[in-house]
Amino acid sequence: MLIVVVIVLVVALLLAADRVVKVTKRTRRRKEVGRRLGAVTAAADDRNRRRKAAAEVSGALTSVIPAIGDLETRHVE
Repeated sequence: MLIVVVIVLVVALLLAADRVVKVTKRTRRRKEVGRRLGAVTAAADDRNRRRKAAAEVSGALTSVIPAIGDLETRHVE
């Protein structure tokens, strides 16, 4: 009877240890994914900020020189 109880306790301990290992691996993976996602998000935000700044500069240039796109090319004959 004592041997059966010991075997059941050992099996329960092994299952608990397996669960702890799985939770630890999952936590480590989630931290890594979070770190990568943060880096990608920061890079996308930086690209978006640069794109908006370029659009503002372009808009400012055409407001100062509105006829920049209205001129036709001259042909010298």
